[in-house]
Amino acid sequence: MSGYLAIVAARFRSLLQYRAAALSGLFTQTFFGLVRIMILRAFYAASATAAAPMALPHVTGYVWLGQATLLLIPWRGDEDVTEQIRTGNVVYELTRPLDLYGLWFARALAWRTAPVMLRMLPMFVLAMLVIPIFVPEWGLAPPPSLAAFVLWLPCFAGAVLISAALTTLMSVTLMWTVSGDGVPILIASCATMFGGLVIPLPLFPDWAQPMLYALPFAGMLDLPSRLFTGDIAVANAPWILAHQLAWTIALVALGRALLRRGVRRLVVQGG
Repeated sequence: MSGYLAIVAARFRSLLQYRAAALSGLFTQTFFGLVRIMILRAFYAASATAAAPMALPHVTGYVWLGQATLLLIPWRGDEDVTEQIRTGNVVYELTRPLDLYGLWFARALAWRTAPVMLRMLPMFVLAMLVIPIFVPEWGLAPPPSLAAFVLWLPCFAGAVLISAALTTLMSVTLMWTVSGDGVPILIASCATMFGGLVIPLPLFPDWAQPMLYALPFAGMLDLPSRLFTGDIAVANAPWILAHQLAWTIALVALGRALLRRGVRRLVVQGG
């Protein structure tokens, strides 16, 4: 276990160096957050006579939390692992006294935490303290209770685990694909749409709700965000954690099974 923790710590520290990229991303995500809030407020204003499935302050907070945790979405696989598989250097990883899947998962875990932290904390400051100075109703409100904030922390950790499991699954599929772009694009597109980044999941039609909440993507963005804003009661936090844990276990099991099969058929030129 100490070996995997050392990999997480080393990669986490190396990823913290990209502060300029995080700063530029912060301004970009703030801009898109404001645009999305304007669109959703216009949508709510146009349908003022209909009962809304989600209160407007909750929707505003939902948007900011989605922007703050944007990099939890597995946009692409691990580039270093991609290069190792493409060149055949992955065989050297097989000689290490570490489980290959555990090694890739540890790398993904650091990759899905350090960049998020670099942007999430400044985003909270902007959304909670700066933006309300100019437009009070467009800011991110604090959690409705201390319990909601405390329970949001493990739910955020569960979102990181799902994201890391999906990222590792992307790396595993590289053993069967030529370019390695298809599966990451598919997963990122599904996570963006069905995770709530484009449209909050409560605004989807009622017939689609069971399917959306059965998928793992809701556990990355939608469910933790709604707990933070108070749209989901604190009493439902154990259900969120169970959903995240179940999908993490399922994705890890799938990734391990595919990796075992891939290693058995792995052929490297010259060896």
